[in-house]
Amino acid sequence: MRTGINHLFIPGPTNVPETVRQAMNVPMQDQRAHDFGAQNLSLFTDLKQVFGTTTGEVMLFSGSGTGAWEAAITNTLSPGDKVLMARHGHFSTLWVEMAQRLGLQVDIIDLPWGAGAPISEFARRLGADRRGEIKAVFVTHNETATGVTSDIAAVRAVLDDAFHDALLFVDGVSSVGALAFRMDDWGVDLAVTGSQKGLMLPAGLGILGVSQKALAASKTATMRRSYFEFGDQLKHNAGGYFPYTPPTQLLHGLRKSLDRMLDEGLDNVVARHHRLASGVRAAVAAWGLQTCAEHPSLASDSVTAIRVPDGVDACAVIRIAYDRYNASFGSGLGPLNGKVFRIGHLGDLNEGMCLTAIAIAELALVEAGVNLTFGSGVAAAQAVYIQSKAATVRLAAE
Repeated sequence: MRTGINHLFIPGPTNVPETVRQAMNVPMQDQRAHDFGAQNLSLFTDLKQVFGTTTGEVMLFSGSGTGAWEAAITNTLSPGDKVLMARHGHFSTLWVEMAQRLGLQVDIIDLPWGAGAPISEFARRLGADRRGEIKAVFVTHNETATGVTSDIAAVRAVLDDAFHDALLFVDGVSSVGALAFRMDDWGVDLAVTGSQKGLMLPAGLGILGVSQKALAASKTATMRRSYFEFGDQLKHNAGGYFPYTPPTQLLHGLRKSLDRMLDEGLDNVVARHHRLASGVRAAVAAWGLQTCAEHPSLASDSVTAIRVPDGVDACAVIRIAYDRYNASFGSGLGPLNGKVFRIGHLGDLNEGMCLTAIAIAELALVEAGVNLTFGSGVAAAQAVYIQSKAATVRLAAE
């Protein structure tokens, strides 16, 4: 018999704060009532702050981030269009597969799982595209499977240096709301996220940031779409309504989660995620293990993928944590299955929760056959957290 709570340390769905859960506990509403739309207008305004845009539009689709991926593609591209994409993790691979299924000509750059976006190769291929055949560049900002964050500003720079007019698509599913995201500053044309990660909600909303350039492209793109039609969304969203039945409870939860984030301050949200992630990475180093990220500069502040030693099954680590210690860690996906386990550290999280994750990971690792000293990771993370708190107190005093 399980007692206590299940400790959720996966990179999504993430923990839903109690205040957000309570906000969703409302009766069903008439989504066509004359006063329904007014309560939703602030959602679009405040989501623009989270995306970092003042000039773009934000759309909410009933669905997941995958649905928002499809909306982005089908509204702005045409069958046979050439697009530039990199495969270096599970989700970047899935995005390639979707683009191919939708009839795009995909120029693929294959990289090791653990690498970031190939900035120099993007620059080479864009520079060689003298006739402007590449219509879009797709970048996974935060590859959830490998714990790698790529430099979107650098991708924008190579587009600008090549004087290239391709649209910039960014998968921000596990970054928006947790990491710094600057849609306007980075010249992102289509930014995709979902409700179940940094926004601290259940799955059910695919959220899309769309630049004016992308909106213009949607007027001439010929790919077939119906449910995901931008024009229908914008027409209804202008009054706070939706073209199809929306998940009204999630809208109430989104209002509360945005309130929490804005009250904390978006810069503070980003700083908190960096602080918590730094403690987890310090624990991994203290264990003598490696992360999946090829270089520390690529390390994600929302999820850490941890390689287990040869001869140890990462699936066993995950199973032991779940069955014996009531804790969920993320599994290794694709070729990383059995080789890594993942600690998600995004959303509604604090130092105590991360220390719990690290302590339970130590138990599971030792039981799975890893030789480490109990408390070594916990102590390393504590040192990071107390130093960070001391620095925060000094800054506040100054």
